[in-house]
Amino acid sequence: MGVHSTVVFTDLFGSTGAFEALGNVKATEAVTQVTTWIANVVQSNKGRVVKTLGDGVLALFADNRSAINAVVEMQRGHQKRMAQMPVAKRMPIRIGVATGDVELVAGDCYGDAVNVAARLSDLSGPHQIWANSASLDGADESEGVRFRILGPINIRGRAEPCSVYQIEWQDDVASDFLTMQANLDPMLDASYTDALGRQIELTWLDTKKTFKSFELPIHIGRVRQADFVVNDPRVSRTHARIDWRNGSVMLVDVSSYGCWVRFSGGGSDLLLRREECVLHGRGEIALGSSFADLSAPTVSFSVS
Repeated sequence: MGVHSTVVFTDLFGSTGAFEALGNVKATEAVTQVTTWIANVVQSNKGRVVKTLGDGVLALFADNRSAINAVVEMQRGHQKRMAQMPVAKRMPIRIGVATGDVELVAGDCYGDAVNVAARLSDLSGPHQIWANSASLDGADESEGVRFRILGPINIRGRAEPCSVYQIEWQDDVASDFLTMQANLDPMLDASYTDALGRQIELTWLDTKKTFKSFELPIHIGRVRQADFVVNDPRVSRTHARIDWRNGSVMLVDVSSYGCWVRFSGGGSDLLLRREECVLHGRGEIALGSSFADLSAPTVSFSVS
């Protein structure tokens, strides 16, 4: 039996960098401090923490208003907390909120709302809160909080696009917001386009594939299970990941030997070893071997 709930998924942006800068012990301590604090904010706003997942927290609320109050309190409180922290420990929160039916099984929860909240957290940027329209029903814009429409966004694994709002929580935000109206759903406009509206085209030899922003992340690798297969012995089984993050297409190297990136229009080649960069315009990615090796497996990309 499904329970109608508001799901909140929080994630710490930049935790990977914190582990590199601080080392495992100190970074784990820093992450745990933040997730414990988030859990306390959830509980003080009548919510329930279902589980923590590394640097993420999954929580349930019985009503929208409590959930919105909690996530705004999280962002405002964490901003003040970060001001007192050393730079290496500063990990902004990004938050997804979704309302819908949730199945509770053995202390865990499943369902469309859980998937949507997790995905909105992934798609949002640092300091941001993204919410589906259902989670704002009955919630009030007050004390500097505004709901700004982002539009319909396709969510991977979901047939219907999702009408998404950004919850503006900063006290000093600009005033030109489109205020939410419960009876004005942009999904009713049949001519919609995905609000994220970006895509990346990858080409290797005679293989060409286009991935929309809502289909990311995808993996490039040697194994058949990879979303984009480059069958060359220098390519790791899973060599690189392409993410959508805060409006940008990111290349993340996860390989043994690295990626080299070259952008059209000049500039030096960029070597990534367990690092990442923003992909823009057109260019090439050499996998496992530099461009100096003319036989290097090279993937062309175009971001539009």
